[in-house]
Amino acid sequence: MIKVGIVGGTGYTGVELLRILVNHPEAELKVITSRSEDGVPVADMFPNLRGHTDLRFSVPDVSTLGECDVVFFATPHGVAHSLAQEILDTGTRVIDLSADFRLQDADEWEKWYGQPHGARSLLPQAVYGLPEVNRAQIKDARLIAVPGCYPTSVQLGYLPLLENNLIPEQMLIADCKSGVSGAGRGAKVGSLLCEASESMMAYGVAGHRHLPEIRQGLQRAAGKAVNLTFVPHLTPMIRGIHSTLYAQAPGLKDDLQALFEQRYADEPFVDVMPAGSHPATRSVKGSNMCRIAVHQHQHTGQIIILSVIDNLVKGASGQAVQNMNIMFGLPEDTGLNQVALLP
Repeated sequence: MIKVGIVGGTGYTGVELLRILVNHPEAELKVITSRSEDGVPVADMFPNLRGHTDLRFSVPDVSTLGECDVVFFATPHGVAHSLAQEILDTGTRVIDLSADFRLQDADEWEKWYGQPHGARSLLPQAVYGLPEVNRAQIKDARLIAVPGCYPTSVQLGYLPLLENNLIPEQMLIADCKSGVSGAGRGAKVGSLLCEASESMMAYGVAGHRHLPEIRQGLQRAAGKAVNLTFVPHLTPMIRGIHSTLYAQAPGLKDDLQALFEQRYADEPFVDVMPAGSHPATRSVKGSNMCRIAVHQHQHTGQIIILSVIDNLVKGASGQAVQNMNIMFGLPEDTGLNQVALLP
């Protein structure tokens, strides 16, 4: 059994991580920490876990966490900077769900996250945890940076085109919509029912902190600089991300459907849907699946990719567990075969 610790865990990604791990056949939850909730039973905070765990929140202790095989960080940005090295020094592996190690350029990270980067020395060993790209590196990694939700849906949509140099102009537009849970569990006016219900709005139009992460991944796939306009929107639903991705490819004669199907043929959590499909966020709710459909506009020739995920699963906690499975040599879908919820 893999002995698992969680630092944080009082937010939506934390409870989603717990929901997956309590039913994981090869994982044993040993400790979950929260300074503010020290001593509180996990099931008191999250009633859906009643009967599944008797853990209580405790104050983070490196010696206790170091007895685990792997520690997940489900914490705000900047927290893993101060603890990750100490935990790694015990021989325990770290999987970080925050953005602390996603960007390889620490100066760029500081610019977008508005605070000093507290663990620059760890960046060279941090592996970006997108299994569809970095599976081999994930297997031997000591420190995993789990991709963000928007970056996951956007990168998976564009990868087949960029890897094959099919969009040389690279004037890319990512028009993305997210459910309110993407804003976190903390009390914010914009997340109130009266503010978010029956309304939709764009935000971060001039620049969102996920932009450099998306650009970093797309540039790796293309092998050169990529021009990307990324516009996120808040939509009146709890879970889900729908990314509508646009690309120009003058004179393209490749069979796009076959290209996408071949690229993801062996990927357990990417479903390329039949030609002409329009995937809905409800088709992935509660699952670790990314569903993709590719279209080409009949008049303009513009390529349009539709990519949907559950922001809390494939966009966060499910992908984190997928990384854990790879790291410990388990079948990649272990504990992750949940069927999406309908209706």
